[in-house]
This record gives sequence, structure tokens and C-alpha cells, in this order.
Amino acid sequence: MSTALHTLRTPPAKAPGAVDAPARRAAYAAELADGIDRFFEPRRTDCPWCSAPDPVVRVRMPDLLQGKPGRFTLEECRRCGHVFQNPRLTPDGLDFYYRDFYEGLGGEGAALILGRMNATYRARAELLRPFTTPRAWLDVGTAAGHFCNAARAVWPTTRFDGLDMGAGVHEAERRGWITAAYQGQFPDLADRLTGRYDTVSMHHYLEHTRDPFAELDAAGKVLAPGGHLLIELPDPEARIARLLGPHWLPWFQPQHQHLMPVGNLKQALVERGFTVLAEQHGAAHQANADFIGAVALTANRLAPDPHAPWATAPATPGRRAARSAVQALALTCYGAAAALDALRTAVARATDGGNAYRLLARKELG
Repeated sequence: MSTALHTLRTPPAKAPGAVDAPARRAAYAAELADGIDRFFEPRRTDCPWCSAPDPVVRVRMPDLLQGKPGRFTLEECRRCGHVFQNPRLTPDGLDFYYRDFYEGLGGEGAALILGRMNATYRARAELLRPFTTPRAWLDVGTAAGHFCNAARAVWPTTRFDGLDMGAGVHEAERRGWITAAYQGQFPDLADRLTGRYDTVSMHHYLEHTRDPFAELDAAGKVLAPGGHLLIELPDPEARIARLLGPHWLPWFQPQHQHLMPVGNLKQALVERGFTVLAEQHGAAHQANADFIGAVALTANRLAPDPHAPWATAPATPGRRAARSAVQALALTCYGAAAALDALRTAVARATDGGNAYRLLARKELG
């Protein structure tokens, strides 16, 4: 499952479970009564990364994550290869499609996934070891602070702070997993954090943002000279992405707004006064995000959850039976998918070619 469990969402006004199912269904029905056209901006005709005209369609899909209404298109720049959602969701659209995914109805599942990634968290933290000893680290898109909590085992004397749009960042502070919590948009908070940190991390965060350049500029502002920026992203150049098409989990529609080829991101960092120190592909590969993810998304596509509060069709006995049958069939496929993912992971590690990449860059002096 993708680790991109961060960013643009509105925290629920009440704790998960505080809103009963009928009230939640009524709220979604009222919102959907106005249609979903308002959730999309006009389609743009150029690349948001390099401004080249006439991007081409890379993949189209419905919401295979939650099954909410809508269809989403990712387009690819002919010149630089940047992949982006087009038309892009509006802020209201992002709020609608993020709702009940990481918090509310989906909060328990998100916490379960994040809590099982300690090996990945430690590998990310270890990447800095040959280059620096971090003292003050800001994790952007920290969610509930799982990475910071695990990274303390690697860097026990480092101060870890967290920034996120969701209310979970305050829970991370309450637990002691981070020292200070910042809730809000990173570019909006950057001025008050100027020069405070020698390390900033963005793990499966940048692809969720509306303006990646503004996020990189914010990182440059927050970092002291000589500080380090660690970024991990899905790799849109991964060959498996074309094989699996809309069922490649790291497309993660409708949440992912931008997917940057590594060359584009390296160039953007250099233009902002950074020197790239390390690049990893195989080591950043996300196990189970390819074939197991494809099975899960296909099952959701064939038989969306009829009990979801945003479901536009009634939960008839036939729909409930279809959902149960598809999920049972998917269970028989997960074993083969797990074997394929294990082989895929071994190959990715051996060839340094996975479904994600990491970059470590240093902000140069002056």
C-alpha cells in the first residue's frame, strides 16, 4: 500500500466514530446533490513543470481507492515527462476526496499501515549517515509522526518536529513522537520557520501538493545553509506503471497531483541552490505496491463497497453479494500477487530500479 498518507485534507470536526452512519450518509448525499463538476478546475493545455504545450493522456481511471464518484486523468508532458492530474482538483475537491481516508472512517486502516513500516522509516533515516549528523529535523507531511518515532532509533539525539494538514500531527506531539507540531500548508508556515532546521524530509508528500515548486522553495527557506533535504516519491518512469495501467497503485488517484521524473526533480533542486548527494531507486521500492495493489484496486473497481456513505446506488442484496464474491475471489489472487511482488522487490533491489526513488540534497552555503 502506498505510504503517501499525508497532506491536503480537512481534519474531521469530531473524533472518528463520533458521526453516526446515517448522518454521514446524509452529509455526503447533500454534497453530491450539487454534482461534482465544481471539484475540478478547467483543463490546462500546457505542462505545469516546463510549460510545454499539448500534453498527452497517460492514464484515466475512476476513484479506485474509496469508490467516490468521478473520473480522473493523468497527462504526461511530451517534453519533460512530467505526469500531472488534468483537470486538477480544486481545494474543495481535494477536501471531498481526502475525507474519511486518513482520518474518520479510514483513520484506523491508515494508522495500521503506517505502524508497520519501521524498516522503511529506518532506511530513510540511515541515508543521511555518511553525510551529516542531524540536530533539528522537520518532517513535512508527517501524518501521526510514525517516521519520526522510528527515526529516533537511528538518531537518538536529534530533535524531530512534524508538519501536516491533518489533526494527527497534534496526536504525534501528545505521544512524544515529535517535539513540536505545525498544522497547515508548508509554504504558508515557512516564513516563521526560516533557517530553523538542518534537515527537512518529504516522504511521499510532494506528489500530493498543488504546487511542488512552492514546496521546494519552502524547504529552501526553512533549511539553514548546509542543511539537507530528503525526498521520496513514486517513480512515474517505472516500467511496471505501463504494464498495470490504471491499476498501478502509486498513481493513487485522485490524491496525487504531480508525479515527477527523477531528472526533473534533480534539476529543480539544483536551480534552488541544492547539490544532490545521493539517489536511490531499488532501496526506495515499495513492496506490495504493484501486484497486490493491482489486485486490491481491481476488486474495488469491479465491486465498490455498497455500504460506503458516498455510494450513489443503494446497497441491494445483489450489490452486497457481488462485493462479497469479488472480495473472496481477490483473496485467492493475493497469494500469487504476493509472490510476484516478492520477485519484483528482489529484482528492484538488485538492479536499483523500483517503483519509487529517494533523493538527498544539500543546501549550499551562500
